[in-house]
Amino acid sequence: MNILVILVPCSLILGLGALVAFIWTIRHDQYDDPDGDAWRIIDRD
Repeated sequence: MNILVILVPCSLILGLGALVAFIWTIRHDQYDDPDGDAWRIIDRD
């Protein structure tokens, strides 16, 4: 039971870190134009 004292805060910190990283990627337009990159690879002039 004592291991839960360590595992629960660790999992909360990791989850919060993942959420912060996801919000950072949204704010820095990482998902702006996914279709454009796909078509640029196919359509090379």
